[in-house]
Amino acid sequence: MQNTRLTKLLEFLESDPNDPFVLYALATEYNAAEQTEQAFEYYLKLVSDHPNYVGTYYHLGKLYEKNDRTEEAIRIYQLGMNESKNKRDMHSFSELQGAFNAASGLDYEDD
Repeated sequence: MQNTRLTKLLEFLESDPNDPFVLYALATEYNAAEQTEQAFEYYLKLVSDHPNYVGTYYHLGKLYEKNDRTEEAIRIYQLGMNESKNKRDMHSFSELQGAFNAASGLDYEDD
């Protein structure tokens, strides 16, 4: 049985199938419920149809990493960094850069 939040989001999606906030919320809800295929579907739709919705890239990259798809995660982080830079969203850029560095093995600390 679907939870009420997911049911409500699907109703919103019917009303406006291209609303990036609803798509993002659905992807996040499916991700939290560990319904990976559906989470990927909505995150990838956001990247394709709403590339400037920069919050997508971090969570999609983490989902790729969680599913042992590190190279795809790195590519997504790079795309997100480019979009963040274009929007001058340095907070998102910094988060994506940190995720990119960690996924690339570049997050080392001095002893």
